[in-house]
Amino acid sequence: MLENQRKNVKQKQIQFSFIVVFLFVIILVRIFYLQIYKKTQYLKASENNRIREVVLEPTRGLIFDRNRKIVVDNHPSYSVNIVPFEIKKSDSVITLISKILQIEPDSILKIVETKRTGLFTPVKLKRQIDFETLSKIEENRLDLPGIGYQIEPRRSYPLDIRAAHLLGYLGEIARDELANPFYKELRIGDIVGKNGLERVYDEVLRGNKGYSYVEVDAIGREVKKRTEKKGILPHPGHNIHLTIDADLQKSLEIRMENLNGGAIVVDCTNGEVLAMVSKPDYDPELFSKLISEKKWNELLNDPGKPLYNRLVQSVYPPGSTYKLVVAAAALEKKKIRTWDTTYCSGSYKIGKDNFNCWNLDGHGRVDFFSAMEKSCNVYFYKLGQKIGLENWTTFSKKLLFGVPTGIDLMDEKAGLLPDRKYLEKRYGRKLLPKGLLVNLSIGQGDLLVTPLQMLRLVIIIANDGIYPKLHLVRYFEDPITNEKQWVKIDTTQIVNISKKTYSTIKYGMYRVVHGKNGTAKAAYCKNIEVAGKTGTAENPHGQPHSWFVGFAPFDNPKIAICILVENGGSGGKIAAPIAQKIIKKYFTIEKSNYAHF
Repeated sequence: MLENQRKNVKQKQIQFSFIVVFLFVIILVRIFYLQIYKKTQYLKASENNRIREVVLEPTRGLIFDRNRKIVVDNHPSYSVNIVPFEIKKSDSVITLISKILQIEPDSILKIVETKRTGLFTPVKLKRQIDFETLSKIEENRLDLPGIGYQIEPRRSYPLDIRAAHLLGYLGEIARDELANPFYKELRIGDIVGKNGLERVYDEVLRGNKGYSYVEVDAIGREVKKRTEKKGILPHPGHNIHLTIDADLQKSLEIRMENLNGGAIVVDCTNGEVLAMVSKPDYDPELFSKLISEKKWNELLNDPGKPLYNRLVQSVYPPGSTYKLVVAAAALEKKKIRTWDTTYCSGSYKIGKDNFNCWNLDGHGRVDFFSAMEKSCNVYFYKLGQKIGLENWTTFSKKLLFGVPTGIDLMDEKAGLLPDRKYLEKRYGRKLLPKGLLVNLSIGQGDLLVTPLQMLRLVIIIANDGIYPKLHLVRYFEDPITNEKQWVKIDTTQIVNISKKTYSTIKYGMYRVVHGKNGTAKAAYCKNIEVAGKTGTAENPHGQPHSWFVGFAPFDNPKIAICILVENGGSGGKIAAPIAQKIIKKYFTIEKSNYAHF
């Protein structure tokens, strides 16, 4: 009995010893796994907890006008960020920072959850804090582990010009934008261009980020910089030198004030945009600060649509300015001779329908040049019938209608060029209106164009068929090396339209301004020969749109201009006088610059 008990005790001792040894072996294996096999992984994780990457934001590139005047500058502003890992360690951090930033704790948690990309990647809580707020954060730094701040650009506009649609504005990148390769290497909360040139050239302007590394203690406070882990210095964004002349821009903005529409002046020798205005617009300073939701909604819901760039995004019937295209088709196809005459009684009858001339009393007998000078509708009604729809479409396409100009701005419309296929689909193959081509011949009906397309037409005519692509940037400049990268000028040559045709049309445009009965006499400039064409485009939504397109000087074209005033009425009375003031201003500036050199 006693012997059996001893055996049982011994057996239990052996079993217990076996269990102890087994557990000890497990511990040894686990220690080996963690300390040896997984050493690199956990050492890296430990380093990540101890060493933080600090992003060094680059300075955003400046924007200059063609004369090196600063159009868009940088002012420093501060943004507050938080490391998400610190939230898990202490609720007191959230409580304190919410009081300082005047943001509800729940809102902070929501911001972090929405913008978080990693436990140790800082999340931006608030932008453009004031100095008082920054001071409070510094005062409470020991109680705010994981809270930091950084400098980011705030745009300022030192010149007295707006150019809002041209320049654009900045904003925080959205999460869905990060999938765009255009925004590679960016993070939630980074500042990017949202519109205009700020958006188009964002990658050039924003530069490249730098990085440094700091060691933090157990509660997230910075202990020291880690010099053995090499950082990268940020490279500032390139400066952009625009084609815009700030003085001419200001003059054009003044002339278009309190009007709806758009105006643009271009160097027709190389396609450089000298001034560009869309009205109504907005003050770009609104977006240099944090814009309130109320103000944003006001801009969105404003019936004048101030956020909309009318030169690029709006389409209009061109009215009589499109007679230039009809003239090109008729001259090239030899449907007319300039001395052939037509009688204008004030209307033109097709079947049972009467199509009125703008002058209901009629222009009497007119030839090509007097018809251009007086903008006689009846003459061009008949001309449209002579050339036919196919030739009208062919020459419209040849002169690049229905195609964007390719200017370096976003969301440019292509307009609407109604060819036979489009018209038959809309009206039916057998139901094309008899007066359809009559309307198209004077720039009405289904035809829609952008002001930029009408400007391009004028450049083509002024240059005898050569079109240098419209562009807004002359060159990019590296602020460190001062190296310049000039923009290459793309040029298109219009084929199968003779110089004789262009010459004839140009003289007709000369008569429009300089003729006794010219519809654009208000564009006349002393000592400067201007060629142009007016348009008064019927508009189903109100008063006609007022157009003027032209170039100067007549014998050696240097600039082309397009003025559009929505619901302005007569092109000769509204748009042409604006053009005259701007043409005079341009040549005054040019003369001054020449004298300076």
